This record gives sequence, structure tokens and C-alpha cells, in this order.
Amino acid sequence: MSVVVAPSPVLAVSGAVAGAPGSPDAAVAWHYGDPLGEQRAAAQRAAVIDRSHRFVLTITGAERLTWLHTITSQHVAALGDGQSAENLDLDLNGRVLNHFVLTELDGTVWIDTEADRGPALLDFLRKMVFWADAQPAEADHAVLSLLGPKSAEVLAALGVATVPGTYEAVALPGGGFLRRMPWPTEDSFDLLVPRARLTEWWTRLTEAGAEPAGMWAFEALRVAAVRPRIGLDTDERTIPHEARWIGGIAEHGAVHLDKGCYRGQETVARVHNLGKPPRHLVLLHLDGSADERPATGDDVTAAGRAVGRLGTVVDHYELGPIALALIKRTVPADTALTAGPTAAAIDPDSVPSDDAPQAGRLAIDRLRGR
Repeated sequence: MSVVVAPSPVLAVSGAVAGAPGSPDAAVAWHYGDPLGEQRAAAQRAAVIDRSHRFVLTITGAERLTWLHTITSQHVAALGDGQSAENLDLDLNGRVLNHFVLTELDGTVWIDTEADRGPALLDFLRKMVFWADAQPAEADHAVLSLLGPKSAEVLAALGVATVPGTYEAVALPGGGFLRRMPWPTEDSFDLLVPRARLTEWWTRLTEAGAEPAGMWAFEALRVAAVRPRIGLDTDERTIPHEARWIGGIAEHGAVHLDKGCYRGQETVARVHNLGKPPRHLVLLHLDGSADERPATGDDVTAAGRAVGRLGTVVDHYELGPIALALIKRTVPADTALTAGPTAAAIDPDSVPSDDAPQAGRLAIDRLRGR
């Protein structure tokens, strides 16, 4: 589905440089003239980032949570008021179609997701209602992200007396809410505000001390935290285990392993209990002296053989050029790699451990007397 997103009014802010035409972030600012300084502000002070190109929808009705629980991967049936979670929509083969964040607040489930996937997700949810008391609808709200250790000071200046804990949310005066996220930094907050008040909230945040930062800053910190973005760091074959989305809310995951049936659960259970994912998401360090940079979707090769797919490529204020990549699980971390035209190396600290014994294999061994 082709989705055209109107340019954000925040692009009118002095110094704003829009994302590249045709990119997922073309409708918002990529930076405000000092991209590396903006990253530093988001990591060390407080920065506000316009993410108003996210698609926002709501679900109302008495059965909104129990119904959503049956068709998605996270355990949300008993989600309390003011609580949030990450969630996935999978196809029948367990491949990821949508990743979204949801918040239950004051009788409404709020969902935000990527702009290009939002309409299709809303259409799917509407088709799955049948006789449940649940009403999905598009919401005219926008997302701003506030990052940095001084975020609490900014929020206090705006009259937010209680800073929520991770995945918790509190209502904002005049509509909308504030939600704390576990990434891309330890101090990450999303504000979902009425779209008509987007510029007003941007101004209030900057006047309270938040420094303007573009999506470049958000993406660089996200990549460094090894957090995938659907459509960039995933492809049509990606399953949740490959992209680090396994885990309940407490584990900051998007797939609960002990819940009832949902579309794609068979693949999730089979890989968890009996198999290993064919690929895993890792952080790559790229050769900064190369004349060209690789692009999302390029092959990652070892000795001329394709061993993975390149995801988000970005310059980080401390790490230099970095990227996320889905690499074959059997490739050793010290393998010399090439990403497009550039030499690349896996960050060994980013390689997930998959040595834990699997319940299914242990059961089989017991049956065989091992």
C-alpha cells in the first residue's frame, strides 16, 4: 500500500532539513544543522524529536484488550490503565507484518506504528472484529519523542508532576498522554498529542529546555541500541526471533511465549522449543574511510558469499558509521565482512546468545533416555 504523508508543520522551524525524498522520514526533519551535536544532546541532555509521521489509531469498546490479545503476539488481555507494550502482527507463517506500540489509557487503546503500514494494520484490525465489542479507528494525533537524562526537568517545567516508569503512561493536560519507553536511550519518552497542537507542544518543549533534534539523532541512537525498525531492518522473511522481539512486557519484547493462540504462533513456538532462527540482528561497524556508503537492503558478504542483509545505515556521534544487519546465525563474530562497497565488522557485544537449552529438545532427550 502506497502511503503519502503530509510534511510536518515543524519543518517550518528554522534550520530544519527534511528527510531524503522517498525515505520513510521524508515528512519530518532529518536534522537541524548539527546532526552529531543533536545526538549528543539526546544522549547527554534533553532533545525533542518530531516523529509526527507515525500512524496513530485507537481501539475502544469493552472487549478491546481481550480481542486484541487473541490476534497479536503480546500478552495484553490484562493490561492495566496507564500501561503500554510492544506488539506484533504476524502472518500465518510467523513472519512479521507489523510492529507497533500500544497504550491502554482511560478506556481506550492507543496504537502507533510506521506511517506506511498504519492503514493496512487498521484495515486488518477492522476486518478481524466480527462480533467483538471493539472499534478500531484512525486518530488525529501525532508523536513527539523526548530523549535524554534531563527530560524529567523539561517535563517538570511543563507541569508534569509524575514521570512515568518504563511502559507506563500518564495523561497530559489538554489531551494526549506521556509514555516512557525503554529505548533508544535509558531516558526516552513519547508524547502523543492532538495533531492540531503539534507545533504548540514543540514550542513548549523547546522553551522548557529541550533542544531540537532530527530523526538522524533518533535513528543513530536506535541503531546503537540494536533496536530494529520494521521495513528497514526487516524483510519479508523476518521472524520475531531474528529481530530480538521475543519476550513479554517485562523483557521489553513484543512476543509473549506463554499465551493463547494467535496467527503465526506455531512458527514462534517451533523455533523457541526445537530450532534456532536462521539469522540474527547484529550491529555492524563500517569502514568510515570508504568513498561510498552502503544502502539499506544491500547484501552483506563474506569472501564473496552473501551471508546477510543490511538494514539501517547511519553515522553515530561516537561510534562513527554503523548499521544493523540480519546475518546468518552461523557466521562467526570475527568474520571479515563487506556491506555493499564497504568493509564491515560485527560488534561482538551485539551477538545474541542462543546457547540456552530448549524445552522441546530437552523433552525429546528425556523421551530417548538421554
